[in-house]
Amino acid sequence: MKLKGKSVALLSWRDTLPMMAVLAAVTLGASTPAAAAEKLTLMVGGMEKIIYLPAKLTESLGYFKEQGLDVDLASEPAGVNATNELVAGSIQGAVGFYDHTIDLQAKGKKIESVVTMGLVSGHAILASSKAKDINSPADFAGKTIGVTGLGSSTAFLVQYLAKKNGVDPSKVRLLSVGAGSTFAAAIKNGSIDAGITTEPTISRVVNTEQGRVVADLRTPDEAKKNLGGLYPAASLYMSTAYVESHPEVTQKLVNAFVKTMQYIASHSAEDIADKMPKDYYAGDRAAYVKALADAKVMFSPDGKMPADGAETVLTVLKEFKKEVQKASIDLGQTYTNKFVDAANAAK
Repeated sequence: MKLKGKSVALLSWRDTLPMMAVLAAVTLGASTPAAAAEKLTLMVGGMEKIIYLPAKLTESLGYFKEQGLDVDLASEPAGVNATNELVAGSIQGAVGFYDHTIDLQAKGKKIESVVTMGLVSGHAILASSKAKDINSPADFAGKTIGVTGLGSSTAFLVQYLAKKNGVDPSKVRLLSVGAGSTFAAAIKNGSIDAGITTEPTISRVVNTEQGRVVADLRTPDEAKKNLGGLYPAASLYMSTAYVESHPEVTQKLVNAFVKTMQYIASHSAEDIADKMPKDYYAGDRAAYVKALADAKVMFSPDGKMPADGAETVLTVLKEFKKEVQKASIDLGQTYTNKFVDAANAAK
């Protein structure tokens, strides 16, 4: 046969496979198939949130590139948006809350967490300084509570805490207000009576006396008190089909994140803050560093799903989500420690 005007001898099928792979790569405009596969887009449910800090920190430390990955980080104000993009196949991975993997399995979708970053949710519920009659979730009936998005993990947590404190979740008005400056504005202008958010927004609202903490989920002790155990939250989750078809790329991605978790565990809040974009400080670096120092306890030092953590999340979701109540959930399909174990063994 002829290839670009030159004669080529006929080869056996075993010999032609490598040539076919190279030709395919040239056709796709890539140097090799592996290089094309390792260009990834990860969507983060609010890049500036301290709970999702590992994503930007991994990029800043150069760990993606160290693994030979070309990763584009995109930010969405709510984790549910990142989850929707993942299900649609628009991105390769999402940095959001683990609980979405359970919720999606109940809906027939196979998504799994490959790295656990947060041992707890890192949230607090703040009541507006104007809402003097809200002192706990027991006072949520008839109130408007701000969440990052309807169907988001923040909505899940508000509904659970309401029910746990004797309030019918259907009696609570949820309003999507996003995070950061939009959340702070909603508290200030009275659009919401209370709302759930993370650092550094918590400190920003409290320090300006626009709101006060009425329920805290930022530490392991508070999570156990309010949710019954550790509540693994921030994680990197991906389509199970992608993980199974791209195990080498998944391992490289996990290697990068695990190295970041080790960095967080072994460095000060000052060191970590130095690696983050200055606009994340919201004009107050000292407050950001303090919030980060307080938040370090929530991060997993090795990226592993904590023992019984998945069960706690399932218990919470079953309290108010009818789809989860009706489904037969296999938690073993919602996360894996396989890649994390390999990454830690290689350090």
